[in-house]
Amino acid sequence: MAEILTIAHTDGGTAGVLADAGALSLEQWIPAEGGQPERPLSEYKGLLILGGDENIHETDRYPYLEDEFALLSDWLESGRPVFGVCLGAQMIAHVTGGSVFEAPEREFGWIDFEVLPASQDDPVAGFGEQRLSGLLWHQYACEPPAEATILARNEVCVQSFRLGEAWAFQHHPEVDDVILNHWLKPVLDNSEGPERRQLAELVNAERGERMPPWNDYGRELFRRFAKRCV
Repeated sequence: MAEILTIAHTDGGTAGVLADAGALSLEQWIPAEGGQPERPLSEYKGLLILGGDENIHETDRYPYLEDEFALLSDWLESGRPVFGVCLGAQMIAHVTGGSVFEAPEREFGWIDFEVLPASQDDPVAGFGEQRLSGLLWHQYACEPPAEATILARNEVCVQSFRLGEAWAFQHHPEVDDVILNHWLKPVLDNSEGPERRQLAELVNAERGERMPPWNDYGRELFRRFAKRCV
């Protein structure tokens, strides 16, 4: 039986490299497609919330988001571990009293961010270099509540934070070649304009160098998270 419930969103990708990062198995559930997880929520040891095209204020367009907010709030109250990626990170901020807003600039590509000293003793994010280069792909950002510990950031926004047993990552540690190909295809097909296509071509050109260390980072990050779920 799966031990970590993964909430995914249409066109938001899968758990990618996170799925093979630890000893615990993952079950994917897409609320937009209806249905329910295979088992009662109390039987899962951890929760992973992935990104998506949705934004948290679009509940009229995506009514299932309200159910996700309620599920996440209950989960956080239980004290069990949760790992949020991009939209998932913004959800954690949203339901705990933080804020979500349109970022001062859209981040799209292999971009540097700083791992802050506060992360040094963190059981999940406390490893690796003080400056990392990872895949960022978002238009919205979040500011966690005051009681959260900010673990990483760059000049645009907070890139990761911790609140109790919740870890939130604005960047995409899960992305693998399959996910990236899926995300890049419409941009490379020029459906979003020539400027975006040029950025996508750069992301694609640099993946051979950038992807392996980024995947190693993502696996180690989630391996450490999975240990919190045992």
